[in-house]
Amino acid sequence: MSRLTAKFDALRADSRKALVPYIVAGDPDVASTLPLMHKLVEQGADILEIGVPFSDPMAEGPVIQLAHERALVHAVSLNGILELVAEFRTKDQDTPVVLMGYANPVERMGYDQFAERAGKAGIDGVLIVDMPPEEAEPLNESLAKHQLDNIFLLAPTTTDERIAKVAGLAGGYLYCVSLKGVTGAGNIDVDQVQTLMNRIKAHTDLPVTVGFGIKNAETATRVAICCDGVVVGSALVESVANAHKNGADVLEATTLIRDIRHALDAISG
Repeated sequence: MSRLTAKFDALRADSRKALVPYIVAGDPDVASTLPLMHKLVEQGADILEIGVPFSDPMAEGPVIQLAHERALVHAVSLNGILELVAEFRTKDQDTPVVLMGYANPVERMGYDQFAERAGKAGIDGVLIVDMPPEEAEPLNESLAKHQLDNIFLLAPTTTDERIAKVAGLAGGYLYCVSLKGVTGAGNIDVDQVQTLMNRIKAHTDLPVTVGFGIKNAETATRVAICCDGVVVGSALVESVANAHKNGADVLEATTLIRDIRHALDAISG
């Protein structure tokens, strides 16, 4: 059983919601990433999504775009991130880690080599933002050899036919985009999220998380009622960036995750 499946099974047994923070590897600097990963787990993260820096992160809003730029200044690469996760695994064998990024770095490495190295490093899943399901089967074949899950985004505009196709290819969980647009944009319409969740659940038993617009405990709890977990990206990345800019300890920015964890547990318990 994969770490992702085991995690969601355990959460479901306890009637709890998954909390999935997202950070960009190498932001605000390389030295901060590993301590941030461990601190996020300490603050209540169930799964870690680690952004792979890319020069054209087209799905991201301004906050995460800047994080990618800062990480690239530090020359953070896919190779370096695999080494980072392997180091994380020396102290944490339980928390699932998902790489979230774009196809180019993976394709440059080669699907088979990437999947082999990612599996050895202790990565559990990948979410390739610009990988359409029509082109995903070769990657899926490589990932399956090393027990890695391919996680897909589903948006409010996704048709039922496409939801069914994506669900047939996906593993681990599905990532439901709460709104139209880029990360960090707009306000969440919970009714719209519920409608999309109903459509997704008609095609799959996979857990579904919701992201894009989860800013604080209040928005997290509103959305968590109708899904299996929430993803916190832009708000956390911005908190880390502000702490670094102000000369504060970036680990203190993870109190956002602690507060959301407490709020989620309150509605679950």
